[in-house]
Amino acid sequence: ILATRRMNYVRTFNSHQGKSVLRDLARFCRANTSTFHEQHAIHCKLDGRREVWLRIQQPLKLNDAELWRLMTEGD
Repeated sequence: ILATRRMNYVRTFNSHQGKSVLRDLARFCRANTSTFHEQHAIHCKLDGRREVWLRIQQPLKLNDAELWRLMTEGD
């Protein structure tokens, strides 16, 4: 399951178009900036966006053992 997931993510995001999408998502999801906002509802929305970014990055950056550990440890 992990190998298939990784392969699908890599195939999707390692193309020229996929990298363009990742650049757009990085901005939208605040990949490299704080999600803090004084208004709680906005802060929660920004955190949710960042969580999606982190989910996409996991199969692209981590090896199978690291992914398995994350999946089995829970939140």
